[in-house]
Amino acid sequence: MIKVGGSLGDDMSRACADIAALVGQGSSVVVVHGGGAESDRVARELGRPPRYLTARDGRRSRYTDAAALDALTLGMLGRVKPPLVVELLRLGVRAVGLSGVDGGLVTARRTPPARVVLDGEPRVVRDDLSGRITSVDPHLVRTLLAGGYTPVVSPPALDPEVGPLNVDADRFAARLAVALDADWLIVLSNVPGLLRDPDDPSSLVAEVPCDDLTAHLELAGGRMKVKLRSAGEARLAGVPHVVLADGRGPSPVLAARAGTGTTFVGGAA
Repeated sequence: MIKVGGSLGDDMSRACADIAALVGQGSSVVVVHGGGAESDRVARELGRPPRYLTARDGRRSRYTDAAALDALTLGMLGRVKPPLVVELLRLGVRAVGLSGVDGGLVTARRTPPARVVLDGEPRVVRDDLSGRITSVDPHLVRTLLAGGYTPVVSPPALDPEVGPLNVDADRFAARLAVALDADWLIVLSNVPGLLRDPDDPSSLVAEVPCDDLTAHLELAGGRMKVKLRSAGEARLAGVPHVVLADGRGPSPVLAARAGTGTTFVGGAA
């Protein structure tokens, strides 16, 4: 399982070359991607600049009303996924693009109404179309893998009563890796891994013990906190090899498998 962050942009081609090499060696590979940055660009192009909620505990998240979900879906499925699939096809990989909605692959429950701060004003938000993943049915992905295809998967997920929902792509990748009994979960982004000092790449934390995850969460900020928590949960749930790594360098996937980045140790695996 390889998760590529939407922030990588053109750097995704380096990961694609490694994926092609692994597939050529007979490995079964599933690719998960995000796309928040591209979705934000789509939203601005449509005259709907992204908006964010601040919860009572201080957590900040994307406000996903119907218009924002539309932009998010266009960004994920219309801007990020097609070039990724095309690049893999160019490299000889039989890539197939999917979302969590397809085949009921990933289901979620809509976030209930909550009191938040939106646009600087406290209010109760009732129309947010985001949610938490509740289950993963890996049958469709397993079928494609058995047929020699490489699934390229992303949010949204499906709430059977509401429809598509925005869910976090890192949690999406972690839950799918667990459901597939994956040997590896490699999460690539535009940083070397968990850093003690965000401005100093040499401050990389090489290993994170899962029994000390809470202490390491204090080092993380923003998106890295979610990546750290999701990766730790995947390791605790039985994925043997979990790594947060830099997707910008040469051969980022193979480098992560060789030990670069932040590796999660301990837990159930």
